[in-house]
Amino acid sequence: MPSLVGLHPKYLVAAASAYKNGQRKHDMMKAMVAGLSDADVGNIALFYAAQKPGKAQTPAAGNEAAGKTAAATCVACHGEAGAGTDTAPGLAGQDAQYFVAAIDAYKGGSRTDPLMKGPATSISDAAAKDLAAYYAKLQPQPPKLSKILGMADWVQRCDRCHGINGNSTDPRIPALAAQRPDYLEMVLEAYRTGARKSQAMAAMSTMLTAADVRDVAAYYSRQKARAVVYVVLPARKK
Repeated sequence: MPSLVGLHPKYLVAAASAYKNGQRKHDMMKAMVAGLSDADVGNIALFYAAQKPGKAQTPAAGNEAAGKTAAATCVACHGEAGAGTDTAPGLAGQDAQYFVAAIDAYKGGSRTDPLMKGPATSISDAAAKDLAAYYAKLQPQPPKLSKILGMADWVQRCDRCHGINGNSTDPRIPALAAQRPDYLEMVLEAYRTGARKSQAMAAMSTMLTAADVRDVAAYYSRQKARAVVYVVLPARKK
């Protein structure tokens, strides 16, 4: 079994989605993730990403020095010293037996990934053991995570432009208070995906998770809308 501690949360979320949609074949994992919501998956991923990672404890059969040399081809995707990225898992500290089993799964086709199929098939059984021994002895590093923002943080940020509790005082900026939650979700998703164009909103919305979008929409839908008073100003004399 792979160690999940210290892996980037974006990678863990993508892996769980792959088990859900059948891209990764594993009956036990598919059953485990089937009942999880997107919010559940995100929270689990953040939990494991925040734990202190450690080295593998089981003995490895390969040659570490040979594995270090062979690992040069893995750096492009898995990072220096197997640190991992947001799209590829960290290899440092993973159990050697698991590592070899994963390579065999890519070779045999039970794991399907176009980026791994080629490299895996070119690795001999001996080289796989060497790589496994090298990575198992490395100290894994925790991922660099942005500050996790809670609802109070998001409300504070949204209120800066949209007014206290979403009651905008700027005629150029829409009020959020008492809007339908499904409408607010749709709008935020549109900014996240780029369907709606706004430099300020793009910077804000790209940081939101799917769970954040739902929570922010629900929060503002519950706020009391303040009456708007329009004052007609006399035309300026030329």
